[in-house]
Order: sequence, then structure tokens, then C-alpha cells
Amino acid sequence: MTSQIETSTLMASLSKAGLLPSPLIPSTFEPSVQLSISFNGKLVAAGNLFRAGECKVTPCVTFTPESNTHPSTSYTLLLIDPDAPTPSDPKFAYWRHWVVSAISCPFSSEDAIKGGNVLTEYFGPGPKDDSAPHRYMFLLYREPTGMAKLAKEDVGGEEFAQRRSFATKAWVEKYGLELVGVNWMLGVGDGWEE
Repeated sequence: MTSQIETSTLMASLSKAGLLPSPLIPSTFEPSVQLSISFNGKLVAAGNLFRAGECKVTPCVTFTPESNTHPSTSYTLLLIDPDAPTPSDPKFAYWRHWVVSAISCPFSSEDAIKGGNVLTEYFGPGPKDDSAPHRYMFLLYREPTGMAKLAKEDVGGEEFAQRRSFATKAWVEKYGLELVGVNWMLGVGDGWEE
């Protein structure tokens, strides 16, 4: 895998893509972890392009430990699409692709998601071939100390239509989650042509 993306590059890419500021990433946000996502060894790097076929399998997730964080600290990861069904008509934003809570603080380069509590099973990006590229956001939140274990019902159903219009901001606020890491990519259909 290649090296971690520079924070300044990441933040500039978020701003250019209209994701910073946004309802989910405030203008004051400064990441305290470097969130690394890869699909079969291809690193998600601040808005690089992936075809749907490259994202069928659950990605590998790693992140750097926060400084001065207790080893019992846990995290929640979300993968959402603010551009569903299309960037020009995002009536189903935020589309919920994946939610994992109770992720232990990482102390190795192994996949951080292993051992986490999967609240929404991974469903790979799949924009239509005729859609403009979608922005897919990986958001890592620190969970508050003593947070109760969440259940699938606390997020919503897994059916396709139940993943639509996920009230991400309200859900994050309800559980007191604090954003600590972000990464994102563009996704297109396998037959998309520029």
C-alpha cells in the first residue's frame, strides 16, 4: 500500500468537492487520525476514481491512533453517498452503504474493522453508467466513553430502499459521536465514459 495522504491535500480536495464545509464536515474540522481505505490494494486518496466493479468487496480500513487516547477508546465508521441517486438530483442523500461501530483503537496495520459491530452490512457503490461521478464519504467518529452497544435497529434496515435518506447528522448527534477522520472517493458505473 502507498503512504498516507497528506492532511492538507485531503482538506483541499474536500473543499474543492463541496464536502467542506458540509452538514457532516464543519469548516473547523481538523482530522486527528489518518484514515486509510483500500480496495484490493488500491488506496482511496482524496477523491480518486473507482469503478463499481472495483468496490464489490469490503475494503480494508486502517487508521492511526489518536495521541493521548485511552486504549479502550472505540470508533464508528460510516460510508455514505451524498449524491444518490445522481449528483444533479440527490433526493436520497445520504445513502447508507456501511456502518460499523465499536471499532477498537488500532495498534497495528491490520484491518481495523475486524471485531467491530457491523450495524449495516457493506453494500458497494453502484452508480448508474449514465450518472456523473458520485462522492463517497468515509467518516470515522470517536464514540463517547461508556456508549452503549448499538444494534442494527439503531441505524435502520438493510433493504435497498431502507438505506435511502439516512439522517446522518441527526444520528451522529443522537449518539454523541465526534468526527476524527475523513477520506473520500469518486465512484462511477463500470460502463461510465467521461
